[in-house]
Amino acid sequence: MVSLADLRSALADGVPAGASSEDSVRRQWWAALATLQEDFLLPMQPLKGLWLAAPLPALYEPVLLQQLQGWVWAPRELADLLTSSAPLLGGAGSSATGEAGARGFQRLPLEPADGTDPLLLVMTPRLQVALCLDGPPEGRRLIARFDPEALSKALNLIHGRLLASDPGASTALRSALEELGPLRSEEQLGVRFWPRVGERLAAIAPSLTLQPLVHGGKGRDRSPTDIPREVSSELALLEALTHEVRTPLATIRTLIRSLLRRGDLPPLVRGRLEQIDGECSEQIDRFGLIFLAAELQRQPGNDQPLGQNDLARTDLSQVLLQQQELWKRQLARRGLELELLVPAGLSPVLSDPARLETMLGGLIDRFSRSLPAGSQVSVSLLPAGSRLKLQLSSEGHRPEEPVRDGEGDQRELVGPVLSWNPATGSLQLSRQATQRLFHRLGGRLTERSGSGLTVFFPVC
Repeated sequence: MVSLADLRSALADGVPAGASSEDSVRRQWWAALATLQEDFLLPMQPLKGLWLAAPLPALYEPVLLQQLQGWVWAPRELADLLTSSAPLLGGAGSSATGEAGARGFQRLPLEPADGTDPLLLVMTPRLQVALCLDGPPEGRRLIARFDPEALSKALNLIHGRLLASDPGASTALRSALEELGPLRSEEQLGVRFWPRVGERLAAIAPSLTLQPLVHGGKGRDRSPTDIPREVSSELALLEALTHEVRTPLATIRTLIRSLLRRGDLPPLVRGRLEQIDGECSEQIDRFGLIFLAAELQRQPGNDQPLGQNDLARTDLSQVLLQQQELWKRQLARRGLELELLVPAGLSPVLSDPARLETMLGGLIDRFSRSLPAGSQVSVSLLPAGSRLKLQLSSEGHRPEEPVRDGEGDQRELVGPVLSWNPATGSLQLSRQATQRLFHRLGGRLTERSGSGLTVFFPVC
């Protein structure tokens, strides 16, 4: 059976080798998606056509999702997640064989040989294009094909794939193509496309606010036998999803901060913009932690702390005091208060201050998401022999409200690094993933139902 990896290889035929990192190529992908939808497809109203994507829906404009018929290859394991996240992702079909979804696309099963690099093919009477990411680590590239030869070859491969896996979907796709009638496309479309992508890239801030916890790209060289294929595929998809979320948030934050530099904003408008900026930063960091947890899960020796050369003397007291106002604002948005207790004269610890700031923010977010409005989050840092004890507690955190990921608890594990609370709809790092991240930074996290969170750090 034809794989989507074969399809990407066909689209890459004749394209120069890439030289981008994963972060860079993901920003290119998002800029290309924005350019295609906002600068080319939306102005073509009224619009008819079809699109195919993998491993997640690539189109996000509601008008396009309603007008165009779509198919999405997605992992079978994500069927429930795609269905429950329909408002976020644009809708999903209810069956793996492609029953019509509520908002414009049908779901098809993604196979292990397909890989997890994103792919999008759009066909309309006046515009036809294929986009995908391809290439090895540090040799990544964005591919955009507008030429009829490449697109015809891609459609033939897709038909071969669907004939083998879902003949009904193959018939539906062929009928949709026939309904489009004669296809034509502007010869200079690529000439117009790439400058607009470049302009958007220039306006996009880097999507990562964190440096990787691992160095040298060793995780990409890991032997497939070290981790089950289905788990590795799921982690790779999770990494891709977090990139797709953080990049537009970073773009929004950049635009918001450019507006905040104006001196003529009414106080109400400025306050709203500052609130949006804070929400974007919080979610960028939150999804950054999810990305790091997934990446760390794929590394050899992921349970070992970073080496001495990667850690430094860190004034944990100063880190807490510097983040105090930010955490207060974040908690206030959910109707919570913060109490910080940090005695003077505490010894420094061995950690990484830049990464530790974000990890602590993620810990407070994890701890506070199950608290009812009006609760107070108490954060204390106290000496405990040869260590410092950082403790999070709250009167609103009652023993009958479980906090651990495990049998009998409210939170359910979703893959190796995430947990899901059905009662609150909260998706966050699992306890094991959070413990692993802190361990890499020199800390040891303990979490017990009804007694809050505690992290121990060895003093220097």
